[in-house]
Amino acid sequence: MTSSHVTTTMFERIGGSATINALVDRFYDRMDALPQAKIIRAMHADDLGLIRGVLKRYLIEWTGGPKLYSPEKGHPRLRQRHLGFAIGDAERDAWMLCMRGAMEETVTDAAARQDLDKAISGLADWMRNR
Repeated sequence: MTSSHVTTTMFERIGGSATINALVDRFYDRMDALPQAKIIRAMHADDLGLIRGVLKRYLIEWTGGPKLYSPEKGHPRLRQRHLGFAIGDAERDAWMLCMRGAMEETVTDAAARQDLDKAISGLADWMRNR
């Protein structure tokens, strides 16, 4: 008897593009609305439309979905792209506050949400440069 190993991507586990699109929209809505997010909102342009699209494409690819980010932007080089911004514990925490709230609202599978939180928390922590 043979066994086949099927890997389900995070992209599939959380519900694909529709969930990521909603996640990113809720993330930026929270960033716009929460006083605790002022520190990171100030790092963004007044119009969040373009960055919403960039984060959606990045997260779709990062979670194992279609490659939508790298054909347009190349290798993510996230730390390098963010070096112009002072990112310390407060900025990371504000970003994660917005992301965790957005995940609670959009990722219905609790186990997948926990795994995604762990992965995103590691990414957010790695982005600190101060």
